[in-house]
Amino acid sequence: MQDLVSTEWLAAELGAPDLLVFDTTKYLPNEPKDALAEFARAHIPGAGFFDIDAVADPETDLPHMAPTPGRASRQLGALGISNRHRVVFYDQKGLFSAARGWWLMRLFGHEQAAVLDGGLPKWLKEGRQTETGPAHAVPQQDFWADFIARRLAGIGDVKQIVADRSALILDARAKGRFDGTAPEPRPGLPSGHMPGAASVPATDLLAADGTMLPPEQLRARFAQAGADGSKALVTSCGTGVTACILALGLVRAGLPEPAVYDGSWTEWASRPETPKESTP
Repeated sequence: MQDLVSTEWLAAELGAPDLLVFDTTKYLPNEPKDALAEFARAHIPGAGFFDIDAVADPETDLPHMAPTPGRASRQLGALGISNRHRVVFYDQKGLFSAARGWWLMRLFGHEQAAVLDGGLPKWLKEGRQTETGPAHAVPQQDFWADFIARRLAGIGDVKQIVADRSALILDARAKGRFDGTAPEPRPGLPSGHMPGAASVPATDLLAADGTMLPPEQLRARFAQAGADGSKALVTSCGTGVTACILALGLVRAGLPEPAVYDGSWTEWASRPETPKESTP
């Protein structure tokens, strides 16, 4: 299965016994929408709801940090996911938080995961079938999480990278937030960026219809930021969500798979000892 699948592919595969589909929508604090309520209004037939705030580490104040492998095994199994399943993630915005679900599966060793290109907006625009109501109850499955450490970066890793430039940090936030000229959506958090980081807004990877650009255009965009395959990569954003879009784009472009800095700018900016820069 490809890492990015089309609406045509998914429509043809729906109902396959080894296929699971999840709405993985996450709205930002400044977006007055309830993802679960929107799911109940319309979702792809048979889809479940994958809450990235729940499939997370509850022992930290940082939002939706990756869970431990043991917790991931329990929670993914409770969602009906086994190691045999193919899993497709989509979101209500097009492509925003769906890549987070894809990345979490890969973090725990499950390669048979994909993102729906264009998400629910494309599905609806094409007049494809939806259903209403809550997600159907699913039987518990056994899922064995095989943690792959190279796909995750912590603040200690990023401090070292900032100090020695041993990898390139790609920041998925909007350019104004990176530059320090636009506010962060979380109250009290300053904008700016880590020294040495390059700005690659996640929206730059998308075409006008909300689908991801083809591989050659992705490679050209990443090359503008200095990501040409010659250096290790780390992706970052506000809270580790759109950083996963960059990770998906890099994989699709055939470039080295990055580590995702899970705490991202929310963690970095809130720590007094970390260096910050602005480039207005």
